Amino acid sequence: MLIRVKHGELFGFAGLWDTWKKPDGTMLESFTIATTPNEIMRGIHDRMPVIIQRKEPLGSTRHRNHVLPLLALYPSELMEAYPVSPLVNLPANDGKECAERDAGTSF
Repeated sequence: MLIRVKHGELFGFAGLWDTWKKPDGTMLESFTIATTPNEIMRGIHDRMPVIIQRKEPLGSTRHRNHVLPLLALYPSELMEAYPVSPLVNLPANDGKECAERDAGTSF
């Protein structure tokens, strides 16, 4: 499947990053991507990265009132999804044909 934001708009994924000290005293950096499905994804997978649509940089903030509105469900009507050729399953294939709609598959 090719799943994308329509019109090629820039977007970011919501995530959390932290550095913490493990019990043995060494430092560990960790990162996670926040996930939730919208309507376009429900028939494909039960998770998708939370998409943040912003025009200006977010910077670093921990204030809940600033962050929570950014986690709103991304509108399905601003996205599209369609089946593509199985060529996409092989990393050696890196041409535009990997993103072309596969007419033989229905979705």
